Amino acid sequence: MPRVIISDTSTLILFDKIGEFSLLQKVYGELMTTPEIAKEFGKNLPDWIKIQAVSDKKYQFFLETQIDHGEASAIALASEYDDVLLLLDDLKARKLAIRLNLKITGALGVIHKAKQMLLIEKVKPLIDKLLLTDFRVANNIVKEILKLNGE
Repeated sequence: MPRVIISDTSTLILFDKIGEFSLLQKVYGELMTTPEIAKEFGKNLPDWIKIQAVSDKKYQFFLETQIDHGEASAIALASEYDDVLLLLDDLKARKLAIRLNLKITGALGVIHKAKQMLLIEKVKPLIDKLLLTDFRVANNIVKEILKLNGE
């Protein structure tokens, strides 16, 4: 597993909405996020989520010309580390992160990892909860995750 895990706002909000916020800690231990993301989240973060400001603000501002403020801060912070995994769900931000050779996963990836680690019995109940929020994902991706997990 990567040494540093950085989360964007959407992942934090989604797991909070479905009542599975602690699953992030169970899967990754400690997470990191930026002050911008902490502010967007709008609630106090637990002590297992460290808040770290981006060192290269010019790079962050450049990224903000292409994607949202919070996502830009997450990608800019991720670029400051060698062994990092970025938790992102926004498609445009994911595509940019991939072009920058950053490792990414999203809410479905977290759920899949939790199942692999035997932290949950089934992925479908959590995916069903996600789909009741404003989370958008193509049906074929949901089917693939279910298939990967034997459901």
